Amino acid sequence: MTAPSLSSALAGRKVLLIIGGGIAAYKALEVIRLLSKAGAETMAVLTKAGAEFVTPMSLAALTGHPVRQDLFMPDDETAMGHIELSRWADLVVVAPATAGLIAKAANGMADDLASTTLLATDKKVLLAPAMNVRMWLHPAVQANVARLKGFDGYQGMAVVGPDDGVMACGEFGPGRMAEPPVILDAIARLLAGQDGRPLTGRTAVVTAGPTFEPIDPVRGLTNRSSGKQGYAVAAALAELGAQVTLISGPVALDAPVGVTRVWVEAATEMKAAVDAALPADIAVMSAAVADWRVDGVASGKIKKAPGGPPSLALIENPDILAGVSAPGPRRPKLVVGFAAETSDLAANARAKLSRKGCDWIVGNDVSDEVFGSDGNAVTLFTRNGDEPWPRQSKTQVARKLAQRIADHFKA
Repeated sequence: MTAPSLSSALAGRKVLLIIGGGIAAYKALEVIRLLSKAGAETMAVLTKAGAEFVTPMSLAALTGHPVRQDLFMPDDETAMGHIELSRWADLVVVAPATAGLIAKAANGMADDLASTTLLATDKKVLLAPAMNVRMWLHPAVQANVARLKGFDGYQGMAVVGPDDGVMACGEFGPGRMAEPPVILDAIARLLAGQDGRPLTGRTAVVTAGPTFEPIDPVRGLTNRSSGKQGYAVAAALAELGAQVTLISGPVALDAPVGVTRVWVEAATEMKAAVDAALPADIAVMSAAVADWRVDGVASGKIKKAPGGPPSLALIENPDILAGVSAPGPRRPKLVVGFAAETSDLAANARAKLSRKGCDWIVGNDVSDEVFGSDGNAVTLFTRNGDEPWPRQSKTQVARKLAQRIADHFKA
């Protein structure tokens, strides 16, 4: 729910909700209900496609106002046309923001009431995208979203979500519209005078995924990290405005929106990439870096021999987290490490926090179906104490951590 410090931002404010077409349109009803409960006044613009999923009668009952649907309704043009409608609001929210509405807004198209209102408004706009995962990941949609974020100084476009999850079509991935309480929080932040991107102007380095330490041209030492949590952290920091460099080991994930990704394989490559990305304000070292590598990689495939398996001499890999945490002019202002443990989580995480010299440790018990899954239960360890967070999606964990980081810099 909305933080207590932001609740007053909603009382007496006017929010115009533009509802696009999609199964997520039903969530718009809950957004209106939450806004009304917080003391805000709402009006709704319902697109033709949106009317396939929610009814004007439902929206009118919740908002207490007639629902606007048509650009060429005489009553609207004489009393509350698209210009007056956009001026009435303190904030315009598009939920769900479909690929079509996003494309129209990004390219200045105005062929219906919703797109014309978006073009005519001089108020902040909050988009809550919702669409199929492949649509969301399509380069054209990503380019349009990036362009809208770039309009921030003029139209004040901000974006909340989307979340990961199962789609109505049965596919899984990013594209689910953010939940109504999350949208409410973003609305409150915008109306409180925050731009919804408290890390704007900050730089961040995030590592994610495993490293792969070659034994020969075929085999190697690695681990079961999927990279999902680190990728979610990079995306969450970018959502809050940070300029993020994501240094990734070998994973099967698409780069998050607005994030610069650097591919690496071995730990030595990851260290070099991290060093090149510094200095930065924030470092989140979530990668599962191999502790050891083979001393002398074979130039050809090691074949079976009568004497049994070969002996491998291992040497330690560079300690990337300790190196980033070391005092010096290039040390980030906040360094966050991760501790994946199978037992004694608190003791091991606390010891790592002290040993590595970082500021925070995010600890999780990886013995409980964490690798490759979409959920996680973590504890944030700081110098001031422990903060257990209940099991939730990795996207939610990432957003909570990103907000915690933003709050740290604000304080």
